[in-house]
Amino acid sequence: MPESGRGCAVCVDFGSTFTKAALVDLAEGRIVASASHSTTIGTDVLDGYDACLAALVGQDPRAAEAEVLACSSAGGGLRIAVVGNEELVTAEAGRRVALSSGGKVVDVIAASGRVPDTDPWSVLRHTTRPDVVLLTGGTDGGNAEPIREAARSLVDSGWRGPVVVAGNIEARDEVGRILAQIPHVLADNVVPRIGVLAPESARAAIREMFLAHVIGGKHLSKRADFTAMVRGATPDVVLTAVELLARGLDAEHPGAGDVVVVDVGGATTDVHSVVEPDPEDAGLSREVVATTPVTRTVEGDLGMRWSAPSTVVESRLTDLEEAAERRHADPGYLPDTDHETDVDEAIASAATGLALRRHAGRSRVVVSPEGRVVERSGKDLREVDLLVCSGGVFRNGRAGVAQRVVEGSTGADVEGGWQLPRQPRVVVDHDYVLAAAGLLAGRHPEAAYRLVMRLT
Repeated sequence: MPESGRGCAVCVDFGSTFTKAALVDLAEGRIVASASHSTTIGTDVLDGYDACLAALVGQDPRAAEAEVLACSSAGGGLRIAVVGNEELVTAEAGRRVALSSGGKVVDVIAASGRVPDTDPWSVLRHTTRPDVVLLTGGTDGGNAEPIREAARSLVDSGWRGPVVVAGNIEARDEVGRILAQIPHVLADNVVPRIGVLAPESARAAIREMFLAHVIGGKHLSKRADFTAMVRGATPDVVLTAVELLARGLDAEHPGAGDVVVVDVGGATTDVHSVVEPDPEDAGLSREVVATTPVTRTVEGDLGMRWSAPSTVVESRLTDLEEAAERRHADPGYLPDTDHETDVDEAIASAATGLALRRHAGRSRVVVSPEGRVVERSGKDLREVDLLVCSGGVFRNGRAGVAQRVVEGSTGADVEGGWQLPRQPRVVVDHDYVLAAAGLLAGRHPEAAYRLVMRLT
């Protein structure tokens, strides 16, 4: 076996509960060793990483010299507050962009909808306490005063944390001058014109702020190599891999088509989707804020352990409430009987079904002055080709668990107008390749492509 680690990379995900590490052979695009350890928030997050690295080296000595790429959701992940002018337009657009950037949206402030005699800025500083503020407002060429006023209010409130500005392009330079004493990045407008959502520039700026200010600011490690190895927030990295899986690299390296990933965790259930819109359908639909091909939603009340009680309540599974409370009280619990495994699958099915429905939304045909119009909420997933299931309940479950869990959330006969996948191929990310592929995508795109296509 070669002694050099140059042909390999160690990909690490510092999770809220577990730190996962994988050694990837770059030439083959294959995971050749893996390890996990509880995330050592109480001491130094690199203590858990050191244990993972030792385990990798024990399996393959090349891990000792391999480059290390990491993502992190430890210490609460990336917390984002969105400030916009209108709750149903720029604030909602900002919320969607923040989610697609791998963040957890902890506050949304709509300037035009403020309640008199309230101080949302005090709540921002002392209660929600985000890592980054995403400041939006106005279309390009529209009224520039709302975003300027919001910037002044933010400064006057005493906020000194990072800000990403992604509003009216004509006010950008002046807003930059207002925020001169605060770390900030000026991005393109997320709503350049009505009906258009453009997240790419703001997403890149949020990633820049996460790496420059958030990772070090959480004081997760005293060692400088932690900040050097982290490339982004875990959900952002995973979404990069989902894009690669769906679209491929080029004509010679095609993607899998429209893809949805459901990641069921202990506290949240994330849904990532890359679905190219149907151009023939665009003229028939109307939405307050346009959807984008690349979308992520996070359901903080749906999960297998910490959020099990709210999952069963939302799903009206009253017979599982006691079991859900036991799982909430003991998040490390692993089912030890067939009955308890059945309970886990039932909770997973509830979390998956609700998360997919919230992501997909509904469609219905209405008659308006403009004629026949399709009203929609969420993302149309009906023609999705591939549904990837991720999370411990799938990776460690019994044979066929994924098909059983998604059974009530797929198929042409789903009732209620839900835009859910009709005939997807269902696979499980058994080897946790999505995070690794997302980390490799920038520096080693062909290795990332080979790795992620193992799911197809």
